[in-house]
Amino acid sequence: MDWADLILPFQFAFMQKAFVMAIVVAVPTALLSCFLVLKGWALMGDAVSHAILPGVVLAYIFGFPLVLGAFLAGMFCAMATGFISSHSRLKQDTVMGVVFSGMFGLGIVIYASIESDLHLDHILFGHLLGVNKDELMLTALIAVPVCLLVAVKWKDLMLHSFDLPQARTSGLPVQLIHYGLLTMLSLTIVATLTATGLILAIGLLIAPGAIAFLMVRRFSAMLWVSVLIAIIAMTGGVYLSFFINSAPAPTIILILTMMFLLALARRLYLARQRAEMRRV
Repeated sequence: MDWADLILPFQFAFMQKAFVMAIVVAVPTALLSCFLVLKGWALMGDAVSHAILPGVVLAYIFGFPLVLGAFLAGMFCAMATGFISSHSRLKQDTVMGVVFSGMFGLGIVIYASIESDLHLDHILFGHLLGVNKDELMLTALIAVPVCLLVAVKWKDLMLHSFDLPQARTSGLPVQLIHYGLLTMLSLTIVATLTATGLILAIGLLIAPGAIAFLMVRRFSAMLWVSVLIAIIAMTGGVYLSFFINSAPAPTIILILTMMFLLALARRLYLARQRAEMRRV
């Protein structure tokens, strides 16, 4: 393989759009993944991602924009989870499991009962290689404000995620931050829906933050490292899928999984080294 073959993917318009979309999607999902990991909300990303399916199908049936249906369904799932958790003895992860599985099942039943040209594969796995300019623009219009808001309020979000009682004592509007974080999560999942689908959206909202958490000790560094990890995995997955004739989404997930395993192995190795030094 020569240099001409290595740069071949960049010569196709559909691949150029895929690379741009990969970067646009990677940044907000990576930033939010840090807060989800720190707050213990990893399952919330999973729940909201699955819960938007009935919203997408119902929006298609009634002729509304699919993005609107996805956002409303995602917000309903997040709000319902919070309401049930605060008004019952059940833990939040239990409530999320019930709510998101129920909504996902509802979406599958509704989808199976209608005749449509809405491809379920695109919803689940995305079509990163087939994005158009409108989809790219919509994703950017959501991703940019989310990134700016995180950049301005990351310290408040960090305190809210790490120590809720201290955030309340400090006078932060904890309820506003709570629902603001849920809104950004839902919007980001909607932004990634077209390109990555539900499956990859879950990975992007968990893996970059988890990997960065294993690699660094300061939260500010964790944000930067998670973004770098997400960009490498997204662009690397798109690039590699071109040569191995694979779909980008599962390729990206495999890269993220390998990066996680390497970060975990590094963390275990360093912990062992420190333990040996203390014994000496």
